[in-house]
Amino acid sequence: MRIDLHTHSTASDGTDSPADLVRKAAAAGLDVVALTDHDTTRGHAEALAALPAGLTLVTGAELSCRLDGIGMHMLAYLFDPAEPALLAERELVRDDRVPRARGMVAKLNALGVPVTWEQIARIAGDGSVGRPHVATALVELGVVASVSDAFTPQWLADGGRAYMEKHETDPFEVLRLIKGAGGVAVFAHPAAAKRGRTVPESALAELAEAGLDGIEVDHMDHDPGTRARLRGLAKELGLLVTGSSDYHGSRKSCELGEFTTDPEVYGEITRRATGAFPVPGAGGA
Repeated sequence: MRIDLHTHSTASDGTDSPADLVRKAAAAGLDVVALTDHDTTRGHAEALAALPAGLTLVTGAELSCRLDGIGMHMLAYLFDPAEPALLAERELVRDDRVPRARGMVAKLNALGVPVTWEQIARIAGDGSVGRPHVATALVELGVVASVSDAFTPQWLADGGRAYMEKHETDPFEVLRLIKGAGGVAVFAHPAAAKRGRTVPESALAELAEAGLDGIEVDHMDHDPGTRARLRGLAKELGLLVTGSSDYHGSRKSCELGEFTTDPEVYGEITRRATGAFPVPGAGGA
């Protein structure tokens, strides 16, 4: 089985619609794909309606957190999307995205970059607006060569000249909310240092004690040495190890299935979940 547990669609900051994403996942030879858009489940219905035969969809979301001033992301799998407490938190984070993006536009204008809110809104479309949309605008304007080049201290990285904070939940509270909604929690790309400051690895033990199920080890932003170190930490702490592409369509260079999750780990994730269950495709539209 080929299992990719971290992808994004146009419901947040990917470039493929949810329907196109699942079709591409099947064409790429995946057996299981998780749709984990940022702080939203809006793409799930479309993905499920288009789900090809032979492909199973894991519903999820990537939730924004902050620990001691450091941003981090928590992948939540197979939770009940209607559970009130987690739904309210997702809406709070989502609603803060627009004023945050407007603030980044203002900072960029002050730096002499002629980006406009209308440009950002066009790029984001119906998705949850975020930094990758602002980064895409910088590419369009010729300010940077690629989206990844915008995530530097000069521009949009944490603490960068045009960075704006947004509402981000304490990760221990996020774990409580995910568990309360019957979900499974995996710390996304915990050592992706090129994105900015990362949570100290010493915090993993506290997160594990608070209910963290796993860490995303095999990821494009982790070099081989980092992956080996994280694998060792996961073993010490009794955490599951996942792998995934963090696919964003054309917005990033990674491909679907570039990294994958072991079928036994996937099986354990499905066993722990009580809020929702993986959905096998029956041949969507």
